[in-house]
Amino acid sequence: MMPDVSANVAGLKLRNPTMLASGFLDETGGTLLRVFKAGAGAVVTKSIGPEPRTGNTNPTVVELEVGMLNAMGLPNPGMEDFGAEVKVALDGGAVVVGSVYGKDPDEYATVASRLESYGVQAIELNLSCPHAKGLGTEIAEDPEAVREFTAAVKAKARVPVMPKLSPNVSDIAAFAGAAEDGGADAIVAINTLKAMAISPELKTPILANRVGGLSGPAIRPVGVRCVYEIYEAVDVPIVGVGGVETGRDALEYILAGARAVQIGTGLATRGMSVFADVTSEVAAYLEETGGKSVASLVGAAHG
Repeated sequence: MMPDVSANVAGLKLRNPTMLASGFLDETGGTLLRVFKAGAGAVVTKSIGPEPRTGNTNPTVVELEVGMLNAMGLPNPGMEDFGAEVKVALDGGAVVVGSVYGKDPDEYATVASRLESYGVQAIELNLSCPHAKGLGTEIAEDPEAVREFTAAVKAKARVPVMPKLSPNVSDIAAFAGAAEDGGADAIVAINTLKAMAISPELKTPILANRVGGLSGPAIRPVGVRCVYEIYEAVDVPIVGVGGVETGRDALEYILAGARAVQIGTGLATRGMSVFADVTSEVAAYLEETGGKSVASLVGAAHG
């Protein structure tokens, strides 16, 4: 009997434990559907706000030996024009999670309600963007704000609500607790680490924004630690993010307590097959170890 690689995150049913992370090939319905058809269990949209946003000026991305540094600044078409893109992905059979942001709790709730009206099956709250002034960092560093913003969206949304937390805090478990107090149905951890790259030749920061968010293999140990700590602090499901490129990477997160993992930078480094490859490697591990399902491994590293 084949092992069960499906996942369930607060009622969001996934055919496998992989999800496309927000920020990669997710601004159009066509690319979202393409990623889903390539093997992702679900796809998360670009972070959508109440109005269109151009983002930061270039350069916005730096490729590093250990991952990727970006300061895109949340470019997006705005909630009014995004319905058609969601429809394309849903009509093709994709499981779609809508990522939202705003400047205050009311804006978050308004955008979440609009995306829900388009048919998204869950809402991810981008509470932790480290490179868009006034749209993430300040919220991410205040547990009461995390609770308040989560509660505001929960008051309007009927689908599962999943705050995405920042690793740029001293005690991420406390922030997960605040999100749980606000009614979060699941926790997504982690967003990018605040970071910088400087050009010795030009003697200046490479990013126009100076500071950006580090993603990729370098942050995976941080992400795994955060998931491990959150698992011991809250009773809601966790989605692990940060540096997943292989089945072994995904298993670290799952054993730490995640029910699913998101892949972003791994899509850029490993190609579209990364979702199917990670799933097949997790399935092979289950067969080799006699495991029956991904669910049976969640949190197993806690003993």
